Amino acid sequence: METVNGTILIDGIDIGRLSLDYLRSHISVIPQVPILFCGTLRYNIDPFKQFTDDECLTALEAVQLKSLVRNHPDGFHMLIAESGTNLSAGERQLICVARAILKRSHILLIDEATANVDYATDKMIQEVIADKFRDRTILTIAHRLNTIVNSDRILMLQQGEVAYFDVPSNLNLM
Repeated sequence: METVNGTILIDGIDIGRLSLDYLRSHISVIPQVPILFCGTLRYNIDPFKQFTDDECLTALEAVQLKSLVRNHPDGFHMLIAESGTNLSAGERQLICVARAILKRSHILLIDEATANVDYATDKMIQEVIADKFRDRTILTIAHRLNTIVNSDRILMLQQGEVAYFDVPSNLNLM
């Protein structure tokens, strides 16, 4: 990964010296627009078949989607349409959260993950992230302040420049 100026260190390691494949395999991403594949629910939460059905079910339970498996006649083998068009926006996003829970990466990148979901799903995603990723590094890209007020530190950009970098209590966020 080439940088224009400076270095990015993760645990003292310059990520510029790592392959992009290696770096991507060690970071979980919960994107604004959920990425789902045409295939089974099982495949969508564990595309590399690294986890047991019980582990997958536990991840789905954490995001309150266990009933999706239990109530569907095909269970884990229920088909998901391309981009998850046969699911609600909330279900699509929760499947991405379940995938991140399973991966257990030490770094989680959240890119406006709650921008397209209702208030109840937003709240639940925030609670799950606070619980399941409490000992991880979380990088959150957000416009809604409620998604970042519990962060350890906030980096605020304005016109591409660092405007603030501090703990939330020291920033005038409201």
